[in-house]
Amino acid sequence: MKKSIAIIGGGSSALITAAFLDSKKFDITIYEKKKSLGRKFLVAGDGGFNLSHGEAIEKMITRYTPTFFLKQALIHFTNDDLRKWLLTIGISTFVGSSNRMYPEKGIKPIEVLTKIKQFLIDKGIHFVYHYEWKGWNINNELIFNSSEIINTDYTIFSMGGASWKITGSDGSWLNLFKNKGINTLPFLPANCAYEIKWPKDFILKNEGQPLKNIALSCLNKKQKGELVITKFGLEGNAIYALSPEIQSQLSDNKTTIVYLDLKPMFTINDVVQKINASPLRKTTDILKKTLKLSAPQINLLRATLSKEEFTDKKILSEKIKALPFVIVSAAPINEAISTTGGVSLNEVNENFELHKLKNTFCIGEMLNWNAPTGGYLLQACFSMGAYTAKSLNEKE
Repeated sequence: MKKSIAIIGGGSSALITAAFLDSKKFDITIYEKKKSLGRKFLVAGDGGFNLSHGEAIEKMITRYTPTFFLKQALIHFTNDDLRKWLLTIGISTFVGSSNRMYPEKGIKPIEVLTKIKQFLIDKGIHFVYHYEWKGWNINNELIFNSSEIINTDYTIFSMGGASWKITGSDGSWLNLFKNKGINTLPFLPANCAYEIKWPKDFILKNEGQPLKNIALSCLNKKQKGELVITKFGLEGNAIYALSPEIQSQLSDNKTTIVYLDLKPMFTINDVVQKINASPLRKTTDILKKTLKLSAPQINLLRATLSKEEFTDKKILSEKIKALPFVIVSAAPINEAISTTGGVSLNEVNENFELHKLKNTFCIGEMLNWNAPTGGYLLQACFSMGAYTAKSLNEKE
């Protein structure tokens, strides 16, 4: 007789877990509180559908915080494995110039989701909608909003973090775990904009302007990429990748300082030499024509430095390589691409099974880990799902 598996939540981790579970051994049901599956999966596709990243898996492993938490899952189900599996269900992919993995041009997110869902239907996976999990009873059976009690052999929680509430990923389950004696952490926004108190004149002229080919650093981490100047502060892949460092400083000190490198391809000596060797006399001309800084970059220097600092070649060179900005807060959590917090990692074993609840697993964004944008988030969710399925398939 088959054993039963209840998957709570219908997001990316849940779908891939169901796809790789052995349906000959298990009777598998996905319980989703909304009226359809994969709602956050579809929202993620609105801004450019990065299914994964194309870099070597050894390098990809180091992108996550904490660094090696996902190592075994990523090795078991790599970005190459994802591409091969998607091809088996009719979704071809390509790796673009940014090394991000996308569905072939013309394939929309809804088509990818539809193909995955059809694969699950063909495997005999059951779907139940409008079922919101409300906790456990005294026998550790699952209680849903309909007051129905579900007794299952294995439970896999895949309920997401706390951003994109419209999709159902609202973190409302956190207290249920906390009340069960499972160690949890408050949700914090990650991969989000951060607030900087810009001078009024500066933001009037520069709101919406990009800062390209720059690097940003916080604590001991430096990230190359791009930024966008917003009325709120800064956003973009360079600052998203520093979310763990920025959030740790905000938690400890209420503010944090990041340093902007406007010419990461040059050393400080290169900058000094170029400025000193320039035949141009005006500082602005030197920055624009000799160092090739953009107008927003020059405006940043002007807004941040005093007149004396701006005209002092030594100080100017130093600030071009490390221009400090004070971050005072993160964007609201529902505006974040992802969140940190949730179930503490010390509550699960190497297979994501809870120590305190036998045969109960937590996967996806509901665990306390972080990843940069660019396909890393989805790949981690896919890898966790496939790895959890492997561990369960091997139990029987």
